[in-house]
Amino acid sequence: MGDEPIDLPQGTLDLLILKAIAPEPRHGWAIAERLHQISSATLTVRQGSLYPALHRLERRGLIRAFWGTSDNNRRAKYYALTAGGRRRLREETDSWNRLVGAMSLALKARPSEG
Repeated sequence: MGDEPIDLPQGTLDLLILKAIAPEPRHGWAIAERLHQISSATLTVRQGSLYPALHRLERRGLIRAFWGTSDNNRRAKYYALTAGGRRRLREETDSWNRLVGAMSLALKARPSEG
């Protein structure tokens, strides 16, 4: 169970993408690599999940896309946070932290007797 990839709960991929591009714009492959890196190689995001999520975030106005040149001199579509995306990242991070705290408390609770 320890080394197996983890399936992301619904909606968490969007939050992770926003987090990955918060410091600087990244292209799709770099986003997937960054998520793999910051999760200590636990999360692997497949292209079939990543690109639909990027398009959804763009349609919602949370990210913007632009064309640029990658480190290996290839044309690539980069994604950057919008002001609304930065706001959503803060809100969703706060919400996630509250959820994790509540789940932690619930999982640590002793079974009730009786």
